[in-house]
Amino acid sequence: MYVVAALYKFTPFAAPENLRGTLLAVCGEAEVRGTLLLAREGINGTIAGSREGIDAVLAHIHTLPGCADMDWKESPSREMPFHRMKVRVKREIVTMGRPDVDPARGTGHYVAPADWNDLIGAPDVVVIDTRNSYETAIGTFEGAIDPGTASFRDFPRWWRQYATWFGHRRVAMFCTGGIRCEKSTSYLRQQGVKDVYHLKGGILRYLEEIPASDSKWRGKCFVFDRRVSVGHGLVEGEHRLCHACRHPLAPGDLLLPAYEEGVCCHHCAGVHSDDQRQRFRNRQRQIERAAQLGLRHLGQ
Repeated sequence: MYVVAALYKFTPFAAPENLRGTLLAVCGEAEVRGTLLLAREGINGTIAGSREGIDAVLAHIHTLPGCADMDWKESPSREMPFHRMKVRVKREIVTMGRPDVDPARGTGHYVAPADWNDLIGAPDVVVIDTRNSYETAIGTFEGAIDPGTASFRDFPRWWRQYATWFGHRRVAMFCTGGIRCEKSTSYLRQQGVKDVYHLKGGILRYLEEIPASDSKWRGKCFVFDRRVSVGHGLVEGEHRLCHACRHPLAPGDLLLPAYEEGVCCHHCAGVHSDDQRQRFRNRQRQIERAAQLGLRHLGQ
């Protein structure tokens, strides 16, 4: 089993580009794969490897400025979920497109998974899922509002459009691992919302700590690696990814007439040109040939 570690920390990095080389070398030495993003606002990413490898990389990250107390979430994977290791320097570690929003200066109130059910069940609380529509489609919390956004950049526009609908109710927000809620709750506080809360550790920690019998979660949680989805106990789900549009597909979706493995699904049938579909078919044949040889194609 591989260890998958999802991590982030909002902390000022004066020169994130100077951290990249050493971090990439540490990951290579530890045989860890995944993606880590560096920006002036901090670090974010998901990595996978052996227990020893993950521990080595986390130990190094904890030495970075302001990262000594960085939290992270772990889950198991039967296979290595990433093809390579990437360390990238970006403008933001989670892109909202609002450089004036700084979670390091203040966010909403953290709510532990053990207290989340009581909060979202209160009559004066509105619950908002800050993830994108392709993520919410396969699972969300009972009674949560789905903004229907295609990108996190769309969230501020959505909030400005519908903020008056919620009146003076308390706002509880959640996302996969917590990072988007750091920014979204910070943004709401900037907009004058005082009573705003978010799930500490995100959906992943809730699914890890709260048993299914006590859960208000419905469905699966989309994750950004080859596992595609996880459920309670962070057990890998049955979803697969459409390699054409990147939407998660349930087992029943694979039986629909619009589905062609590696080429299209019911979400994107008719969207791509004939030339694009032919390229997808060629890639799928290469994937199948690699599998016959006991290899993994990088296009998977």
